[in-house]
Amino acid sequence: MIDIGVNLTNSRFDKDRAEVITRAQAVGVKGLVITGTSIEESVAAQQLALQWPNYCYSTAGVHPHDAKSVTDLALSQIRALAQQPEVVAIGECGLDFNRDFSPRPQQEAVFEAQLALAAELNMPVFMHCRDAHERFLAILKPWRDKLPAAVLHCFTGSQQALDDCLALDLHIGITGWICDERRGTELRQIVKTIPSQRLMIETDCPYLLPRDYRPKPKSSRNEPLYLPHIAAVIAECRGESAMQVVNNSYQVSQAFFAI
Repeated sequence: MIDIGVNLTNSRFDKDRAEVITRAQAVGVKGLVITGTSIEESVAAQQLALQWPNYCYSTAGVHPHDAKSVTDLALSQIRALAQQPEVVAIGECGLDFNRDFSPRPQQEAVFEAQLALAAELNMPVFMHCRDAHERFLAILKPWRDKLPAAVLHCFTGSQQALDDCLALDLHIGITGWICDERRGTELRQIVKTIPSQRLMIETDCPYLLPRDYRPKPKSSRNEPLYLPHIAAVIAECRGESAMQVVNNSYQVSQAFFAI
């Protein structure tokens, strides 16, 4: 297993980051991709990846929440980071019309700038979309054939949204959302329609602690330790063995990030 979405720069990991990684290794997680969500966080993610070579990797990008902070659409700092061997994708980039922490026109401009950069550098993109499906697709579609690979991480949408994404040959990242009996019902039904060569798994920690994990963790903080549980739930929903999901997602993630 490779956890493709780990917010390891988050302050909730400040006290025990090394222990978090040790616990992940102990349960068979073979690698972590640390998410960059702003210029500053992308620098921090790359620096963390340096501390655990050949185990931790990072992305470099600007989340739509932080798009308002971008003044240089040439993204020179992200471009420089992307030259580092630890950095394996551009992102997290995309649109978030749920919270609108950044103005929508700015979100769209920064998203497209990152797609252009990924196309220029021939790097995969790690993407976010919330309540913005139509605009997300409209911006992405003209760039898709210029990108080597693209993943929509933390997918929580409908069957139609999934079909639209698969039609664009996107990879799909599934989190512990699928373990939530309140919000994950539809995802549990449709995850079986994701082709195995497009499915990857992630925690998106420290967010989205699996609600059905037992015994219930004392902390609400999610971490890669719980990735095998997420894989097992995905396997149950797909009618596959946990080992099938674990092995397949590992191979798919390795190929996607070229690690």
